[in-house]
Amino acid sequence: MRTTERTAREGKRATRRRPGAERLLEAASELFYREGIGAVGVDTISERAGVSKRTLYNRFGGKDELVAEYLRRRDERWRVYLQGVRERVVEPREKLLAVFGAYGEWLVGEGFRGCAFANAAAEIPDPDHPARVVAREHKEGVRKYLAALAKEAGLNEPEPLAERLLILLEGATATATMRGSGEPLVVARSVALELMDDRSH
Repeated sequence: MRTTERTAREGKRATRRRPGAERLLEAASELFYREGIGAVGVDTISERAGVSKRTLYNRFGGKDELVAEYLRRRDERWRVYLQGVRERVVEPREKLLAVFGAYGEWLVGEGFRGCAFANAAAEIPDPDHPARVVAREHKEGVRKYLAALAKEAGLNEPEPLAERLLILLEGATATATMRGSGEPLVVARSVALELMDDRSH
């Protein structure tokens, strides 16, 4: 991204950090995740936030960008959380495996409705929709993170391994959603360990 584009985006996001915008984003985040993006309109969000629709349009331009910002915020929080998990682990291989535990801790619990990014992509058919763009960037970010950890652990072919681990995570998360249990992520971790062993020096 060019510097001017990044600066413009950061300026817009700074505006959205104002109190009214924060209340809107908090309300939208709860509603979008719990009830689904398509089921929640701007009237409902504004009412829940105690903020006028005019403020919503002034801060976000409309629902599409509000959805994208909701996902960006989740991505930011996930990255911070994942970094905390990584810092608690010393051995490089265990850092990679810890991602599976992090998914279980982060995603599975009361009110669990699966991965917000996958849910958004499933609801929004337009590949150029700003929320779909954020969702793709998030998944690509996870893949790169896994590849970096695999390289740090000295595993062979870290990029292909990262792709397999990402698919494994996605499948386990979807299964955990259907079952309402974190057990699939425990199983996925054991499969990940087998994949890692196959690529050890």
